[in-house]
Amino acid sequence: MSLQKSVSSPQGRISASTVFMRAKKFNIMKKIDKVYISGLGAIGGAYGSIFYKHDPESVVVIADKQRIANYQEKGIVINNNIYQFNYLHPKENNYKADLILIAVKYHQLEQALKDIKNFIADDTIILSLLNGITSEEIIAKEYGEERVLHSFVVGIDAVREDTRINFSSIGKLFFGTNDPNRQILVDAVKDFFDRAGVPYVIPEDIMRELWWKFMMNVGVNQVSAILNAGYGVFQSIQEARDLMEAASMEVVYIAERAGIDLRRDDILKCFEIINKLSASGETSMLQDIKAGRKTEVEMFSETVIELGKKYNINTPVNNILLKMIKTLEQMNG
Repeated sequence: MSLQKSVSSPQGRISASTVFMRAKKFNIMKKIDKVYISGLGAIGGAYGSIFYKHDPESVVVIADKQRIANYQEKGIVINNNIYQFNYLHPKENNYKADLILIAVKYHQLEQALKDIKNFIADDTIILSLLNGITSEEIIAKEYGEERVLHSFVVGIDAVREDTRINFSSIGKLFFGTNDPNRQILVDAVKDFFDRAGVPYVIPEDIMRELWWKFMMNVGVNQVSAILNAGYGVFQSIQEARDLMEAASMEVVYIAERAGIDLRRDDILKCFEIINKLSASGETSMLQDIKAGRKTEVEMFSETVIELGKKYNINTPVNNILLKMIKTLEQMNG
């Protein structure tokens, strides 16, 4: 397989911040030709298929030996098409990534950070497609905030069963930064997404939008898991929408204290998006519960509860949701 090799500076390795500051000073935009994906689940697989259609050599999947063997034996089938991705084991150290997408579950993030270590170059950019509002901070502590952009996906309805992934809507990938020094990274990712045909949005205030997505997930993901409800339930049953709104409002109250411009009207935007999704589609948390997998409840209600304590906001709805989802996890083994 054709992979780009690592290139060292003639003067030896230099810090990532130095690379980025030089790029900004001389107005040099890094060109991204290759993206590495950590996490070939519903989200990672769906976006991997977009990159693959653009250029099969532009995308590489990072996975352990067992997963690689499973993928190669069964094949990755996305929307009834077989994809023969290039794979790299985390211990490989001859290749470096232009861009890394982390698309694992929250409880897998610690391992993912170890898995991508050998593929980080001085100018590698990292996007986290995890739900929630904490993953970028965790990644930045490990690899430096100067290479991390905030990002999330809205409107995708991908569903994974073993090595089969189906989606009717790829949604849009939101990304950006509130730091002017990292704008050149945004420009580089934008250029690559334009060439690859990835639908995206670059908001003026990425932190507000990140909290908005967090609010949406706290509501629809958790309530869907409790009710065993696909998107059609939220499209047609008011009581389900009321439950979602109650959970989401606790995020709004916390956001107000945290200085984030989130409002009750923003919940209406969530419903507008849900109404456009396939009625048979399911949230990632519902998929996890039905498959007996660990959920991301710590990223949602547990984070809301912790922030509620920090800002002296009561969070009774998320307290109940946490206990209910933890019970379902234990019932499912």
